[in-house]
Amino acid sequence: MAPVPPARHLQRAKDLADSRYAEPLTVADLAEAARLSRAHFSREFRRAFGESPHAYLLTRRLERAAALLRYTDYAVADICCAVGLTSVGSFTTSFTRVYGMPPAAYRAAYPPAADYALVPGCVLRAYGRPKNRTFREDTRGPGS
Repeated sequence: MAPVPPARHLQRAKDLADSRYAEPLTVADLAEAARLSRAHFSREFRRAFGESPHAYLLTRRLERAAALLRYTDYAVADICCAVGLTSVGSFTTSFTRVYGMPPAAYRAAYPPAADYALVPGCVLRAYGRPKNRTFREDTRGPGS
């Protein structure tokens, strides 16, 4: 059986960070997924992908937070928790450093989330129907 190249193990850790960014992942968890020691994993990850595992995970979380700010009307604190961060202050600081503005200002720079909500035509027609019936079956007594 041929040995698996180290880049394959690093990709496994990167995929874990991409898919489970909202969970409380640590560098130790990523190193375990790559089946490497924490120190060796951090060195190899930085060499392969150009940034530390912690920075990569934070970048994924901030990218998802930016999307939630653009397309939802969730509170900033809720978005912070939804992407796996625990401190709103740290989230705001990191977000401002990466995007150049705080989360609330970033949200204000885009159209409201309601503009992106698409309602299917069948739902619009169902709610657009008159409330009262027009065939007078609701005025007839029982058995008539």
